[in-house]
Amino acid sequence: MAFTYQEIILRLVIAAFLSGLIGLEREVRQKPAGIRTNALIGLGAALMTLCGIYVATYWPQMTDAGRLASMVVQGVGFLGAGAIIQASGSVRGLTTAATMWVVAGIGIASGLGFYLGAFFTAIIVLILLMVFGPLDAKLMGSEEEKAKVRHIFQRRSKE
Repeated sequence: MAFTYQEIILRLVIAAFLSGLIGLEREVRQKPAGIRTNALIGLGAALMTLCGIYVATYWPQMTDAGRLASMVVQGVGFLGAGAIIQASGSVRGLTTAATMWVVAGIGIASGLGFYLGAFFTAIIVLILLMVFGPLDAKLMGSEEEKAKVRHIFQRRSKE
């Protein structure tokens, strides 16, 4: 399966654009891993997926196309672990890590040419972040209120 230049460029641009949209939402909320980080992760995942397809096309005896995509998922998991911070009894950055992981999936889907899956995944992620983020904040209270509750539980567990 040989790709035209236009197909390669389209797959890379779609991955970067959709991943960057998710990064924009993170940027607006002043969270780590904004536009550039998410766009780069999605773009890199798409490129590595294209490389897997390329290798499987021209050297089918060497490998399968899914192997490189599998490594992308593992590598982004490592990046996500770096985004998670444990400080003063609370864990922060889980949503950022999950966003980075799903953006890699969008990149893989774009690299494979599975545009419909990439597009709808990006839309669903944006809805989850934009709708459920503020809803979660209202239901769970502010960071100060959460800190007070943690402090109370920590005091009681020591008694």
